[in-house]
Amino acid sequence: MAAAMNSLYLLRGPICIRAFNFIKSINQTAQIQHNAFIRRPLQFRRVLSSIRATSDEELAASAAAANADSGAPTIFDKIISKEIPCSIVYEDESVLAFRDISPQAPVHVLIIPKQRDGLTQLGKAEKRHEVILGQLLHAAKIVAEKEGISDGFRIVINSGASACQSVYHLHLHVLGGRQMKWPPG
Repeated sequence: MAAAMNSLYLLRGPICIRAFNFIKSINQTAQIQHNAFIRRPLQFRRVLSSIRATSDEELAASAAAANADSGAPTIFDKIISKEIPCSIVYEDESVLAFRDISPQAPVHVLIIPKQRDGLTQLGKAEKRHEVILGQLLHAAKIVAEKEGISDGFRIVINSGASACQSVYHLHLHVLGGRQMKWPPG
């Protein structure tokens, strides 16, 4: 344990503290040997990279939340208007589905309404949004069929900063192509 802790001093900032606390909690709860991470350097690097990724996602979500209701165009508005290119999987008059640029599964497609209409997050949905919400879910089924994952897929909707929503234009993530784990979060 001491050797692993000494190697952490080479790191800087909150990642160092999070890694230290993670290793400390693992050691206390799982009773692993003091040099487990030294003998498993790949596992240790994965822990550090997941801490860094989690931190980045949380920071992006916090920054996005500050401008959530500003009405400014989002990256998805720019994709809809074709200002930003994307790999379209499905499109109809109401929704657009395209591949995520940072996929978290072999199949990772985002589905968005073409008109935001105040629907920045699921937690702000109103009665008037019922039709588009249904269209988004139906589009998810069509995407799953087109991508060959209709036998098993996951739909994720992040709503708000605490859920790490980083774009305030309601969107669904369709994930599949591998065995999903539970619990997801």
